[in-house]
Amino acid sequence: MSNIRHALSVKRADDFAAWYQEVISAADMAEESGVRGCMVIKPWGYGIWERIQRLMDDRIKATGHDNCYFPIFIPLSNFEREAAHVEGFAKEMAVVTHHRLIADGKGGLIPDPEAKLEEPLVVRPTSETIIGDAMARWIQSWRDLPLLTNQWANVVRWEMRTRMFLRTSEFLWQEGHTAHENAADAQEHTLRMLEVYRACAEDDLAMPVIAGEKPENERFPGAVETWSIEAMMQDGKALQAGTSHYLGTNFAKASGIQYQDREGGQQYCHTTSWGVSTRLIGGVIMTHGDDDGLRVPPAIAPHQVVILPMLRDQPEDAALLEYCEALRASISSQFALGEKIRVLLDRKPGKAATKRWDWVRKGAPVIIEVGGRDMESKVVSLLRRDRLWAENGKPDFATPSRDEAAAAMPAMLGDIQQSLFNEAAQRRDANITRDVTTMDALAAFYADNQRYPGWVEVQWSRPTGAALDAVVEKLKALKLTVRNVPLGAMPADGACIFTGEPAVERIYVARSY
Repeated sequence: MSNIRHALSVKRADDFAAWYQEVISAADMAEESGVRGCMVIKPWGYGIWERIQRLMDDRIKATGHDNCYFPIFIPLSNFEREAAHVEGFAKEMAVVTHHRLIADGKGGLIPDPEAKLEEPLVVRPTSETIIGDAMARWIQSWRDLPLLTNQWANVVRWEMRTRMFLRTSEFLWQEGHTAHENAADAQEHTLRMLEVYRACAEDDLAMPVIAGEKPENERFPGAVETWSIEAMMQDGKALQAGTSHYLGTNFAKASGIQYQDREGGQQYCHTTSWGVSTRLIGGVIMTHGDDDGLRVPPAIAPHQVVILPMLRDQPEDAALLEYCEALRASISSQFALGEKIRVLLDRKPGKAATKRWDWVRKGAPVIIEVGGRDMESKVVSLLRRDRLWAENGKPDFATPSRDEAAAAMPAMLGDIQQSLFNEAAQRRDANITRDVTTMDALAAFYADNQRYPGWVEVQWSRPTGAALDAVVEKLKALKLTVRNVPLGAMPADGACIFTGEPAVERIYVARSY
């Protein structure tokens, strides 16, 4: 259907990075803030985040966690207690050194030398250290365990190369922190929260992911194990969409998180941490967007159905609005995907076609136009955002009766949700290669597939130390990274393509965000 005139000026196939930025702008999701690496999240973008937050929060609370909040400012000494942790974040930390400004005599402001803090404060890059201090106060005995906490907050990591939603200096996220009696309980909880992330990504965001363990070099600073969910974007690159970490007793020892065990002795707790962020929105854009803008899965759409009356600033507008309001009330009284259907009756003035394409670019799952003739015929013009174009190159409108449209909406929204997931899963599965058996073949594969490389699953001997460093350097030269060892993968049955040693598992290699 080459005769289609798409809503965006940049196509995915021509320039994926520019297309991504145009989707954010055209869908009115976010804009630059004037502060390097920071963004203003606009109502439609923030509405999607609120939906993700609501659904994720329900899943987290269902596993027994309570929400709380910890300060954004963390004493530098907290980080100095945990050497591996501070080394991992040192280059990204924003630091507060003064608490007051004074005039510089030239019309500007400077930090007051008399207001220098006794100890610098780090603007929260993550909260293990400050939450560890609280856990040390709160936990006395085994009866206090497990301690399950979560917070929704903003964090700051001073990124050098930023991209909206994917990598920003300030971003919004959820971070969970737990303490347990022993390693087995903590490791079980680490995987339980990984499963929460997988379920939210696949069931709510319609974004298929691979859950698995990260290699040693990709672990969270100070962690014993790091697990992730990895999603394939439409350009074949991998996006780390969430991580869950087993921290062993490393942070407990640094913060003094101890408990009296059942025999009366003192033991260090085993802790976990895990988080997802507004990066998920970037994942939604790059998983589901098309050359007309965003396509929002119904489960996370702020408005699942948008009704557009074709208003003409005429007396008959009142009757048309009444007709549309009856449709809105009928649809919004029903349930889809476990919740009341969210319907917007867009009463704003403007041409119907202009308003339609605004909502197409935003990615509203269902758009319903109603004009005077529709009202006379007791029908509506209905457009599914996941199936925008007909074979003739025109928008694929259906014209059910008003009552038929309302009755069909619960099943239709469920079908759109599943359709988006199936499309992404089929694309991912078609672009995972499993017959690469040497390093030379891996280099040749990515040299021959610059346009849409996809992922390669290879045999892996789990190298460590210097051997792993050598692998990382080889991959870096090819702009590749190892992603994770997938749960449920086929057993290894050959040699590691990097070391030649007998493989013990399989791992994904990809270009990534």
